[in-house]
Amino acid sequence: MTGMATRIERDPLGEVRVPADAYWGAQTERASQNFPISGLTAPAPLVTATVLVKQACARANAALGRLDSAIAGAIAQAADEILAGSFRDQFIVDVYQAGAGTSHNMNTNEVLANRAAELLGEPKGTYTRVHPNDHVNMGQSTNDVFPSSTRIAILLVLPDVLSAARALADALDRQAGAFARILKTGRTHLQDAVPITLGQEFSGYAANVRHAAEELERTAASLHELNLGATAVGTGLNAGDEFTAAAIANLATTTRLPLRAARNRFRVTQSMGDVLAYAGALRRLAVEVDKVASDLRLLSSGPRAGLAEIQLPAVQPGSSIMPGKVNPSVPEMVNQVCHQVLGCDAAILAASAAGQLELNVMMPVIAWNALHASSILAKALTVLASRTVDGIQADERRCRELLDRSTAVATALSPYIGYAATAEIAKEAVRTGRSIADLVRERKLIAPERLDAILSPEEMTEPGIPGSRTKA
Repeated sequence: MTGMATRIERDPLGEVRVPADAYWGAQTERASQNFPISGLTAPAPLVTATVLVKQACARANAALGRLDSAIAGAIAQAADEILAGSFRDQFIVDVYQAGAGTSHNMNTNEVLANRAAELLGEPKGTYTRVHPNDHVNMGQSTNDVFPSSTRIAILLVLPDVLSAARALADALDRQAGAFARILKTGRTHLQDAVPITLGQEFSGYAANVRHAAEELERTAASLHELNLGATAVGTGLNAGDEFTAAAIANLATTTRLPLRAARNRFRVTQSMGDVLAYAGALRRLAVEVDKVASDLRLLSSGPRAGLAEIQLPAVQPGSSIMPGKVNPSVPEMVNQVCHQVLGCDAAILAASAAGQLELNVMMPVIAWNALHASSILAKALTVLASRTVDGIQADERRCRELLDRSTAVATALSPYIGYAATAEIAKEAVRTGRSIADLVRERKLIAPERLDAILSPEEMTEPGIPGSRTKA
């Protein structure tokens, strides 16, 4: 801080120099000096959620007669200013900080205390009128504030993830309808398989994404349970049931979320399992989307030497050396985002397993990864839907060309001539390059007037036995 105007503050460890114009205080300054690790600070939703918790607690304490109404009003007003976007640069603690999020909690306490004091006519850093611990943190501990804030922050970003996932599923469904009559060869093990329509293929993509979004929403429901009021170890020391009920009711009103007190405060204080479950469901959504993006890259590969069954919208030049080359840039980006989400989930898994006794002190890295994964995945899904899926064009001629060259249509013969004979026909077709129909006619295995119906790709894309009136 050489050359910078400072003020001197005191905490239990002694004097600390803090920038004169800062709204943070001594404990935040110590954390800033102790943890110059990543340059990453608390995600905006976590700041919002923590400030909402502080505001709800101040109002609860005032209603119970524990906190002077003028002080509570100033804290609430300072919180409203932060929620409106002011003072966001005052939350400076690195993501990788002291365990449990004490530094983040104190950063929030100090900013609110200094701004509230300022509103009441007291200079920053004096803490006579409004104190970070005695007033802003009244009836609270980091150990109930940080888990509650993490849960609320995730719930605040959840609608964006769900909306983006459902919009992507809708876009894939629209293309499924547009491609409903386009016949193509299916593929399993990356080898030719029986016919399918491009629309059926896309309908599977849509259903997988939608199902994963539904599972994410169901899993996130457990995050509505808060341990606010549990204080240090779950006993509720210095808080009480009246405070807990009032604070959570205030939060539910402000956030419009169905928040409720934890049925067992010790469970929610000890374990980050509910966040781990959310991360697992988010991972599942990422895995489903990762496959869609990879499949789009495969289906559009070419344009001359690949599958080339679909064409993706060109969004940018694809090469710095090969003129005219266009790459599947958006699906490539989506793959990378999905892989990062898997990495975030792995970090959450390891950190969630590191809880000990009454607390999991790895909460800061859990919160950051859950929120980061949610944010980037939501944005990636939005871009995939709008800049790729909505503009996909099918090459019906190419789809039919590859289908007609496939020997997998021989599968339709099995109910009539048996598996072994069908396999022999298929091998001969591959060896000679002749069509399945020609070989069957030559060997007089099926009456010619029935063969076309049996080998109809259209019939093969519906339940039942091709060439038969019997349908499943």
